[in-house]
Amino acid sequence: MKRTTRLMVVACFLVFNVVAQPKYEFRAAWIATVDNIDWPTRGNFNTESQKAEYINLLEMHKRNGLNAVIVQVRPCADAFYPSQYEPWSQWLTGKQGKAPAPYYDPLAFMVEEAHKRGMEFHAWCNPYRAEFAIGKSSIAANHITKMHPEWFLTYGGTRYFDPGNKEAQNYVVNVIRDIVSRYDIDAVHFDDYFYPYPISGKEFPDKESYQRYGNGLNLGDWRRSNTDSIILKLSNAIKDENRFCRFGISPFAIWRNRSQDPEGSETQSMTNYSELYADILLWLKNGWIDYVAPQIYFEFGHPRAAYEVLLDWWAKHSYGKHCYVGLGIFKAGSNPAWRDKTQIPRQIQAMRKYPEIQGAIYFSTASFLKNPLGWNDSLRYNYYKEPALVPPMPWIDEGRPGMPEVVSIKPVDTVLRIEVKKLASEKRKIKCYRLYACYNEEFNNNNFYNAQLIGSRFDPADTCTFYAPLRTDRKFVRFYVTCLDDENTESKPYPNWPIKLEAFKVDRLGWTLNRESNTAAK
Repeated sequence: MKRTTRLMVVACFLVFNVVAQPKYEFRAAWIATVDNIDWPTRGNFNTESQKAEYINLLEMHKRNGLNAVIVQVRPCADAFYPSQYEPWSQWLTGKQGKAPAPYYDPLAFMVEEAHKRGMEFHAWCNPYRAEFAIGKSSIAANHITKMHPEWFLTYGGTRYFDPGNKEAQNYVVNVIRDIVSRYDIDAVHFDDYFYPYPISGKEFPDKESYQRYGNGLNLGDWRRSNTDSIILKLSNAIKDENRFCRFGISPFAIWRNRSQDPEGSETQSMTNYSELYADILLWLKNGWIDYVAPQIYFEFGHPRAAYEVLLDWWAKHSYGKHCYVGLGIFKAGSNPAWRDKTQIPRQIQAMRKYPEIQGAIYFSTASFLKNPLGWNDSLRYNYYKEPALVPPMPWIDEGRPGMPEVVSIKPVDTVLRIEVKKLASEKRKIKCYRLYACYNEEFNNNNFYNAQLIGSRFDPADTCTFYAPLRTDRKFVRFYVTCLDDENTESKPYPNWPIKLEAFKVDRLGWTLNRESNTAAK
């Protein structure tokens, strides 16, 4: 009886700890630059030190199984890249308008380093915030607030573009268009800051603009129409410059409460619609954005905004676009619910039950540096142990790239050197090659769908090289290669020959390879 009980306990433990790994899942973290929240560290104005720090963050996220970073490159009408429109950011060099020294282009560097590691780069921009803390922020002489003071409003110690001013809107659109036209970014990303969060007892000072441009709408509808207008303009501009570049928005968790609208969620809180004047559902329904990432920074069972309630609601209101859940890893230890080390793991488990939810984004990177409640380990060794592809978006491109070809396989020390090349007739841009292996005892028992992923290489060249480990516990291996286009659509696998692995203690290689006739079914 005791032995049976022990076996049952072991079985339950194994079931609990074995987590299914989806092949397609968006796994990202925000890297906030405003006020040096995540990068670069406050006071770190040295170019090489900034680069090293950013690479360390990427390596940490890569180890944790993430496949994308969302980096803030325009926090306050400033730039983490050389711009004809806006000055260098004070959070990059210590003084707004001052270029990095030694000079480098941070955005180009960050995109390249992310892509080297097989990670997407989403350029995070703030549309309306122009001066973070009036009287404290460093403001360059050529900053847009100096050039066009009539475009701006002050609220709560921060200066904002007037959302109702069409010239200001067009300026913001041109800034974003410039980024998309010059950099190989995978997406443009906005967060929840449209109209500012309300301050008790203070009205946002746009009365003059409303009187001038209101056109008979009530104040709320007019403000929402302003936000709708810039989102539509941005959507069109982004796709005009690069139809493969996605446009995503990460709003506050609640669109509307059901007490306000029968389509709303069973929540009792402020909303995007009424307080931030952002009608997210309209943008999704109209196809203006490619993904939504609601910031569900609430725990299970929250009395006014429960995680499980909001997760279910967003799963039913993404209208065929991608939905990635914003998870609040920063809240670790903040209250009893967030001192529960299973909070984030349970949120991931719940999220994966919905096919309409394609992944998660974590706020923010600085929290990962502390490994809160061991959540880095939970991702690295459990939930994100196996790498995942970023889900493709078929409404952007339904095509599929042609499968690449294995040119040669050669032993090098204790690994196999595998050379892959792009199909000569393939016209699509290939951004990634993937190598799979199926190890077996039997010659004819190889199946791509049972193969394990050995590695991914983000390489825009027509050829790339993989190094695969040799295994002494299997006699045969069949390698498969695939490629991904700009929209993460994977080709069919190229089935290479089976290889018989024979171990000989000869020289430092220790291996010889016998190529067997390819009689296994493809």
